[in-house]
Amino acid sequence: MISRLRGTLIAHGGRHVILDVAGVGYKIAVMPETLRALGKTEGEATLLTHLVVREDALDLYGFFLQDELDLFELLIGISGIGPKSALQVMSLAGVEALKKAISSEDTSYLTKVSGIGKKTAEKIVLELKDKLGAGGGHHGELREESDAVLALQSLGYSQAEAREALKSVKAEGTGNRVKEALRMLGNK
Repeated sequence: MISRLRGTLIAHGGRHVILDVAGVGYKIAVMPETLRALGKTEGEATLLTHLVVREDALDLYGFFLQDELDLFELLIGISGIGPKSALQVMSLAGVEALKKAISSEDTSYLTKVSGIGKKTAEKIVLELKDKLGAGGGHHGELREESDAVLALQSLGYSQAEAREALKSVKAEGTGNRVKEALRMLGNK
């Protein structure tokens, strides 16, 4: 199995990058956040990878952090969740936010992903809650996160833009988080 690749970034687009490793170009599917981060780098890049073997293809999925790879592997271990769906779920929010949603059994947070219905969200929660080893008590934090996203959406930002801005906000409280996110969005 190919578990890590380091090479020169030669192309990126859509939801993948091409990494040249010793003269061989590997096409690696990545999350939008990883794609943006790699787009800012020049030269050498290193990705942790997961190889998915199918009858008609060998697909590589790449991540910067071990936590991201671990969650991805847990998600694809659930019947009915393929690698593309797992990437979509992980693109919804950071690993910690997803762990909080799963541990607090907040299926409505997970159903915001295109293609993830209520039953699939319940299945994710059921199968991963114990594996993640997280306790409950995060519902208030998730409510605050959802409220902040809705506030930014009502101001004309897309859900993706809102979530991306909120990922790097350190402030607490919905109002403070929205203000700081607006400052960040205004500086782009």
